[in-house]
Amino acid sequence: MAIAGASVSLTVSALVAPVLLEWLQKQWLQRQWLKAENFWRRWLRQEMPWRLPVRWTSQDGLLLLLGCMLVGLLSAWPWLVQPTLRPGVPAPFEVRAPSNRTVVDSEAMQQRRSQLGPRIQVQISDAAASRQLQERLERLLQELLSSSRGDEKQLPPVNLNPGELLFLKDSAPQTLQNWSQELRLAQQKMLAQGVVATLAPGQLLQASWLQLGNLPEPNRRLGAKLITSSLQGNTNLRIDNNLTQLLLNDLVQQKGIPKFQVRAGEVITRRGEAISQRAYDVLDNFGLISRRVAPQLFLQRWAEASFGAILLLLICRRWKPSLEVSQAFLVLGSLALVQGAKLWFGASASALALLVPPSVLLAEGLGPACGLSWLALATLLWPIPLSSIGTGRMIVAAGVAVVATLLAGRQRSRGEMLQNSVLLTVAALLAQALWLQLQGRAPGGELLAEGILMGGLLLLGLLLAPFVENQFGLVTRSRLLELSDLQRPLLRKLASEAPGTFEHTLMISSLAEEGVRAIGGDIDLARTGSLYHDIGKLHAPQWFIENQSGTNPHEHLNDPWRSAEILQAHVDEGLKLAQRYKLPKPVANFIPEHQGTLRMGFFLHKAREQNPNASDKPFRYRGPRPQSKETAVLMLADGCEAALRSMPPETNEIEAHSAVRRIIQARRDDGQLSLSGLEIAELELLVKAFVQVWKRMRHRRIPYPIPARKTFSS
Repeated sequence: MAIAGASVSLTVSALVAPVLLEWLQKQWLQRQWLKAENFWRRWLRQEMPWRLPVRWTSQDGLLLLLGCMLVGLLSAWPWLVQPTLRPGVPAPFEVRAPSNRTVVDSEAMQQRRSQLGPRIQVQISDAAASRQLQERLERLLQELLSSSRGDEKQLPPVNLNPGELLFLKDSAPQTLQNWSQELRLAQQKMLAQGVVATLAPGQLLQASWLQLGNLPEPNRRLGAKLITSSLQGNTNLRIDNNLTQLLLNDLVQQKGIPKFQVRAGEVITRRGEAISQRAYDVLDNFGLISRRVAPQLFLQRWAEASFGAILLLLICRRWKPSLEVSQAFLVLGSLALVQGAKLWFGASASALALLVPPSVLLAEGLGPACGLSWLALATLLWPIPLSSIGTGRMIVAAGVAVVATLLAGRQRSRGEMLQNSVLLTVAALLAQALWLQLQGRAPGGELLAEGILMGGLLLLGLLLAPFVENQFGLVTRSRLLELSDLQRPLLRKLASEAPGTFEHTLMISSLAEEGVRAIGGDIDLARTGSLYHDIGKLHAPQWFIENQSGTNPHEHLNDPWRSAEILQAHVDEGLKLAQRYKLPKPVANFIPEHQGTLRMGFFLHKAREQNPNASDKPFRYRGPRPQSKETAVLMLADGCEAALRSMPPETNEIEAHSAVRRIIQARRDDGQLSLSGLEIAELELLVKAFVQVWKRMRHRRIPYPIPARKTFSS
């Protein structure tokens, strides 16, 4: 029975499963089709949240295309100057040795050289350092002779015994002069042989004593003390790289040049397998390596790199909607610079130094997605065939760059950047040292040099970051936080000359910050843009009601068209101030976009009282409408602030929600939010966020009783 039941279940499952699978597949396809249809409808209506506010001209596009081709040319350049067959490249055919041959093992030579390299250092005497040590001896001699003259006791440069004191006091000037000359000659001989800073004081004293063999005691002992005091802890040696290289070559060849035997008929390479360094040496020995230009491989590599650069720009533009042409050139320029450095330094190019700093810079200014995309392309275009250790270092460098890029998107101050630069450098050194240990190799001096180079470039990028931000319009978290400091000159000017506008700005900033936090937008950008959105009112503060304490100048003007021009002027003047104070473009965008193309309702009503047929065009701001969620939230916060502030104390939360919802719906019906990307669900989140701020703003305090003033009798 159990077997029969199981067979029935299997049969039913076999019949039902295809039908169920087909139904699920159909439902999934329908959902995907609806998503695609909505996508294109919104695209045709130009309502995509990532619609670009900055349009590139055809000339900009042509220049960027040429930049992408330049990157492709730099990436494909090795295929013009290097042989077509290289270690690490798949062999296009099978090759057998045509005869017996003895071949030099270049890989073994390189390993022997790398093992001897960190230990071999040829030093020579440095004339400048020797001159400084001779001048030091002269100073000590002068101090010693000065301390022995006169009746007053002075502190000598070395400890003196009674015999030495007697020698200095009783000797004739000519005797002391001859003695000093002997000391100079003795030190010159020691400097000619070279002095090491770590030499023990006892051995240095003994060497000085031996050099002064012609002098009697105590002259000899005193001179040895003085020379030892002059040379101790100092050196006049420096490393000579040319002599070090010559000695290294001699030592490598002393053990004999490593060679191996190849017999006729042995398979050197098989079709499709990667060419090893050993196989490459054999092919080169038999003259089978083609040194001619490979146009097909060059064009293939050039096309791949150029297409990759174009794709990189498209990805950056997708994730950074406000990507400007100058920023796109920064992305391509950094990629071209890295490609050129790879070609210039060849196999000695440091992946850490070339990949990490540009990734961090782009991630800070354009976002982690752009930084990671740049890193991926720069890694894929690495033109040098890598050994096993080189591959490991590349993996470590790419991992460090990924971590640095993700951290760069969260950094909120220059101090955090400096801290992360140091920590990343240390982490990279430890990771590479661990990799070398796992490979059975001892970390050498080149590892430390690579880490120092990477750390130095990160610190250099930190110093140059403000310059790059100003030149290319980048906005980092630290830059936004610096601009949001209320002690900035422009904000202090706003607080002193337009205090009402300043208080209004602080309230709007609180509303916008809470609203952007509710929908998951850029909080720092919203806060900073809110603080600067009304700076244009500085040109005439008294024309705006929040700064008025008496009469309203618009009433004396009695010209609604002129009043509308004054209101529009606060946007125009704000953009001029933003340019004068070098505000970043994303921050300056808040000035015109927070008004969009809204109607100046009060003055339009006044105008139609005078002329019922008056057009509303002069009474609309010139825009543009909000191009991002952050500027749209600021527009809504600006509209809701006055309504929330003017609500009576007995207003409940439901009434506040209703009032805010009406204002937001009016902006939406007027088409002000069509280009911002705000969804209906996000608008409801904004309603709740604005009311939450209103509740904090209207909190009440407990009335404290004021005691009656005490009186005292006379």
